[in-house]
Amino acid sequence: IGDLLRDYDLVALQEADGGSLRSGYINQVEHLALLGSFPYWHQQLNRNLGRLAQHSNGVLSRLRPWDIEDHPLPGPAGRGAILVRFGEGPDALVVVVMHLALGARTRTRQLAYIRELIGGYRHQVLMGDMNTHANDLLQTSPLRDLGLLAPQVEATFPSWRPQRCLDHILLSPTLTLEKVQVLAQPISDHLPVAVEIRLPASLIGDSLPITSTSPRGPVE
Repeated sequence: IGDLLRDYDLVALQEADGGSLRSGYINQVEHLALLGSFPYWHQQLNRNLGRLAQHSNGVLSRLRPWDIEDHPLPGPAGRGAILVRFGEGPDALVVVVMHLALGARTRTRQLAYIRELIGGYRHQVLMGDMNTHANDLLQTSPLRDLGLLAPQVEATFPSWRPQRCLDHILLSPTLTLEKVQVLAQPISDHLPVAVEIRLPASLIGDSLPITSTSPRGPVE
């Protein structure tokens, strides 16, 4: 997995373990940052089952975030989103990593919450296991007024015989899609999704500084 991640600048992780019996007491977010040579990483612990399991979301980045926020999502405890911001003001790039609920009603509440988080930004990337199809997200969910693009429609779940497209990277129309791919890498029960995007000129330079490739530890 670490070798696979080396090709990317920003990685979203769901259901990673933060260091328990389940993972041999290894923080998988930190470990993957080391293996992939990511300078910045952040773990969000969503379900703390003590020594048995530490269910977490994670972000790995080669770019220095200006800010990172943890957001518990509405509904039963255990679901969260990470907001990562590059740059300042309404022209900043905001990335939200999420793992949404299985139930439609709770998922709608969670998407409404995320809609409020990102409404003030022009450049938006939403990524993660959204447990629903792109048509639902773009046409009937609280995100429908944003004009987001869902370039990926291939099935991602289950990885050994994909039948449903549950994993997405949604883009605001201000970002130019260069490439999208579902990777034939059954490293979990979901196949990974990858995109290459071209950023607006206003985001290139000081807003997205790339630093050394030696991991520095968690970003707070």
